[in-house]
Amino acid sequence: MFIVLVLIIIILIAIFAFQNATPVTVAFLLWKFEASVAVLIFLCALAGVVVGMILAAIMKLKFSSRTNL
Repeated sequence: MFIVLVLIIIILIAIFAFQNATPVTVAFLLWKFEASVAVLIFLCALAGVVVGMILAAIMKLKFSSRTNL
């Protein structure tokens, strides 16, 4: 069931990204670059997955260290 939910979310992100393929200017701190909205959406989704995986790993390590004591 979880995999189906993840696939649906990925499909919705892809549809939204392809419908919004217009280039935009992004300014972040001292960087300024132009990219399509689709690329930005993909990068934001990827960053969310990476942060989620890091937080899940940290929580797992904390939980396993508590149970080993």
